[in-house]
Parts: sequence; C-alpha cells; structure tokens
Amino acid sequence: MAGLTRRAGIDLNPHRSERHLNVEEQGSSLYERWTRHLFLGPHGIRSPWRVMVAIALFEVFTFVLGTLLVSSPTIYRWLRSVPSGGLLTPGLLLFGEGLRTAAALLVGLAMAKFENRTFSDYRLPWNEALGRRFWQGVPLGLGMLALLMFSLRLFRAVSFVQQGIDPSTAFRNGALYGIGYVLVAFFEEATFRGYMQSTIETEFGFWPSAVVLSIIFAAVHLQNPGESSFGVVMAGCFGLLAAFSVLRTGSIWFAVGLHAAWDWGQSFLYGVPNSGVMAQGHVWNCLLHGPNWLTGGSVGPEGSLLVLPVLLLLALAIDRLFPARRCDR
Repeated sequence: MAGLTRRAGIDLNPHRSERHLNVEEQGSSLYERWTRHLFLGPHGIRSPWRVMVAIALFEVFTFVLGTLLVSSPTIYRWLRSVPSGGLLTPGLLLFGEGLRTAAALLVGLAMAKFENRTFSDYRLPWNEALGRRFWQGVPLGLGMLALLMFSLRLFRAVSFVQQGIDPSTAFRNGALYGIGYVLVAFFEEATFRGYMQSTIETEFGFWPSAVVLSIIFAAVHLQNPGESSFGVVMAGCFGLLAAFSVLRTGSIWFAVGLHAAWDWGQSFLYGVPNSGVMAQGHVWNCLLHGPNWLTGGSVGPEGSLLVLPVLLLLALAIDRLFPARRCDR
C-alpha cells in the first residue's frame, strides 16, 4: 500500500517529500518547477486537488446510486407522486439524506484507501459513533434552540399553536425525522469538519481552513428556498462553532449531535422553517410575527439576530465543557 501511495504522489513523510522535490528540481526548467509545486506539496498531492477528487467521486457515486434507486418502479412512482415545491416529509428527508450519506461514505472509503489514511484521521472514529460526545451535543442543541424560542416569545415575535396530531403519528414522525436529521448532520459535519477540514489543514492550518470551509458551508445554504443573506452568514458562524467543537473534542460526533438536535427541534418540535425549508407533520405550529431581523422571516429563527448571542453562549459552553488540550494551544 505504501508503494501504491507513493506512486499516487501522496507521501505522509514531509521530510522525504521535500528532499524528493529538491532533488527533482535540480536541472528542471522554471515551468516544470512551478507545475510541480502547483500539484505537489510537503505531503504529496496538494490537499485542494485531493478535495476536488473527493467532490468528483461524490457526484459520480450520487448519480450511480440515485439511478439504481430510481430504476425501482416503486421508488420511481413514489417520487413522481411527490408534488414539486411541497413541504418536506420524513420519507423525502430519509431518501435524500440516505442517498447523500451513502455516497459520502463510499467517497470516504475510496479516499482513505488512496491516501493510506483511516476514518479516525478524518475525525470520524467509528468507535465513538452516536456515543457519549454525540449525546452531549443533543441536549445542548435542544436547550439552545429552546432559549432562542423563549427569547422570541419575550419579544412577542412567536405564538405557539399545538397541531393536534395523535400520539402515534407524533412518535412515528419524531423518530423518522430524528433519523433523517442525524443523517443530515452526519453528512454535513463529516464533509466539512471531517474530511475537508482534516485534509486542507495539513497545508494551511486549522483555523484558516475552518474559515474557508465555513464560507463554503454558508454558500451551500444559498440553494435553500427562503434563505436570506443574514441566514447564510449565521450558517457560516455555525460552521465556525462546529469547527471549534471539533478542535476541542477531537471528532465530529459532538457537532453531529448538536446539529441534528437543532434541526430536529426546528422542523419537528416547533414547526418553524429550517434554513428556509418547512416540514410536514410537526408537533407545534409556531407562528412568527414581527420584523425579519427579529424572527428570521422565511429562513426561520436561525435567521434571527438573536441567534448571535445564542451562538456565543454555545461557544462558551463548549469552551467550559471541553478545555483546550496542550496540542490545541
């Protein structure tokens, strides 16, 4: 495997890679040296190129898996029956996020083989999956969302109206949305704070990489219907917060629990827009009224100006719960 890795241009020994480059540069033209430095760095193939390969693989795997699923007559008829532009349902959430998560896992396996790395190197230790760190994030996510909703209530910007769905339906929807939003959180955290962060930071450092990836994470939210510019900024701020939790805990699992609980609470528990997307079959129907800067408007509460102090409180909680390790200082 080490021979294959070196032939692929990935060498995890920076000193050997630098010596190899220096030897090759002797007698090379300026163009050859520039081209070599463009594609090769201290760790072999430069991290942006590896990330681009991973993105291309993700698109391929998503297309192949999606084509295989849609080839089933049952799934095809079900998708055709879903009205375009309608509300999010547990089935749609599970289908879409299950497909993306499966494709992302295949990409992770392929890149780990190619780079001679493990999922733990990507901050995805499987022995911690849905473990203690995850369940530390869940109550914190629900608690901070409750604080945000309570703050909106104090400003008389939200009214709570119970939907009146029967307990069995509520339990089923709650469980399905719970699974779906764990998949959402896992996919986004594994992609941005897992593989991409752990790969790019090898060349550019942790925080420069986190800032750039948080900007990209925010930009991705622009495709959501009902999203606003301020909501996009808040998504980027959450990306930085999640990166901070990864730095302190050493894995993505706390961020996955926090992220999943926040999304689940917005969509299922309170019935408010989640990054501009409304879900069907929720417990409460929270009516937002007031200026968009206060309520978040079509984005939902996470587009409210009140999210800023909530995120700051979350950062403080993470700082207190997970003290900085010597290597993080």
